[in-house]
Amino acid sequence: MEEKDTPKTGENQEELAVIVGKNITRLRKLSNMTQLELAEKLNYSDKSVSKWEQGNGIPDVRILVRLADLFNVSVDDLVREHTEKPVMPRRERKIKRIVIALSSVGLCWLVAVICFVLIGIFAPNISAKWLAFLYAVPASAIVLIVFSAVWGWRFMRIFSISVLIWTVIACIYLTAFVLGENPWLLFLIGIPLQILALFFFVWGKRAHFFKE
Repeated sequence: MEEKDTPKTGENQEELAVIVGKNITRLRKLSNMTQLELAEKLNYSDKSVSKWEQGNGIPDVRILVRLADLFNVSVDDLVREHTEKPVMPRRERKIKRIVIALSSVGLCWLVAVICFVLIGIFAPNISAKWLAFLYAVPASAIVLIVFSAVWGWRFMRIFSISVLIWTVIACIYLTAFVLGENPWLLFLIGIPLQILALFFFVWGKRAHFFKE
């Protein structure tokens, strides 16, 4: 009887250990964890994690299941050989993300400059064209909030949210002031919003800690 094809997990135990070790290393780096951090989550020593990653042993099934849950993959993904591109080192990845974030913020300011110039050319009588630069600040904060949420920059997120709250209020206030109004009470709205932002930041951090 012809045997069915089975997933390639190595011809022997040693090859399987090497494959599992490479997958653990790859997924750990993708998760921005050190060997010590991974070991703490598994209640193992970092020496055990190092041994697994070097292919000198295979975690038991219980640990494989925990690793799969931790990395949000299947156990099958841990024991299969992968041909993905090498993981970018943490420092290089961090620098790349900072460059992307700063470039996106710079784009907001480029739009502000273009608006300022166009208003100066086609509507030179408008004296409040400088507001274009003020509106670039909350726009930049929104960009940073998005990136910090995607990449897990927690302190940058709360800083950007705080900047967004107060600069939006400032934009509304100064726009109304230019039109002859003085809605200074708007700044009172920022106080509870700031408190709520800090509360959810602290509460979310604690909730994440207890979840781990």
